[in-house]
This record gives sequence, C-alpha cells and structure tokens, in this order.
Amino acid sequence: NKPCCYLTQLGTAPAGKKTIEELIRDVPARVFPVGRLDYNTEGLLLLTNDGELANRVLHPRFKLPKVYRALVKGEVSRLAVEKMKRGANLEDGPAKPDSVRVLRRDKGRTLVEIVFHEGRKHLVKRFLSRFGHPVLKLRRVALGPLRLGKLPPGEWRELSPRELRALFSAVGLKYSS
Repeated sequence: NKPCCYLTQLGTAPAGKKTIEELIRDVPARVFPVGRLDYNTEGLLLLTNDGELANRVLHPRFKLPKVYRALVKGEVSRLAVEKMKRGANLEDGPAKPDSVRVLRRDKGRTLVEIVFHEGRKHLVKRFLSRFGHPVLKLRRVALGPLRLGKLPPGEWRELSPRELRALFSAVGLKYSS
C-alpha cells in the first residue's frame, strides 16, 4: 500500500524525497513496480519479479480495470456523473471511464469511485478537474482482480495463490506455483 509522498521508483531519490524502496527493504525477492502511482497518490501498487506479467498488466489490450477513490472539491451532481460517464477530451486524447459513482457527499467535498482500464499520467486527476472537481486525495483500491483491502499505508504483503491465479488469468497467462 503505497503511502502519499513516496516516489514509485527504486534507487536513489532526489533530495528531500522518499522512494518505495525504503518500504520494501525486507521483501525476500528482487522486485520492481508494475507501473506507477503519482507522488501524492496512495494505494495498491503491484510489485513483481515477472517481466511478462508486468508487461501484460500494463498493456491496454488486457483492459485490466484500475479502481480509484478520489476525494474531490465540490459536490458532484448526478448530471456531472452522467457527463463523466460519457468521457472527455484531454490534452493527450479522449478519456472515458469504465464507471463513475458517488460514494459520499460531505461539506463541499465528494468521494467518487472511478474506474479506468488505461493508465496515463495523472489521468484521474486531469479527468476530474476537467469537470470542475479538483482531486484533494487519490487512492487506488483495486487493480484487476486484486483488492487493497485494509492493508495499512506503507505495508506490503505477498499475494495469495488464489490472487495470483486470478491475476495471471486476467492477463492470459497460466499460473504455476
């Protein structure tokens, strides 16, 4: 569970920054991150030592859903949700979420769950800002069949055989333990 304010990289960090390497020093195998989460984004970050799995998880062909919970500024209306579901043109091309739903509205802020199957730089933040709702806090809670659950920020765990089978299957690979 990548906490906020860590870089998704291994090795030396720029001055004053922390990297996820500091969090995974006790991982028994040499692993690398599959994709990245922005510096201020927290949540599910998959680490692996399997290059083929990593390539497939990241490849848009497999349409692996990435589920985010975004706390945004302003109260997101039903009409805004309907517009979001239709997508928007961003500076790097069209973006259309697989789904969008409001989880909670409270004191001028809204908790939104949004699902994309692609991963572009700052996609969720840029998309929600396009609709007038800047992101205050962003967490990835699922990646394909994997769920973050209650794992505390900064902690890691190995995937269960069931999770591994589901992940491998989702990207067209056969899992062998």
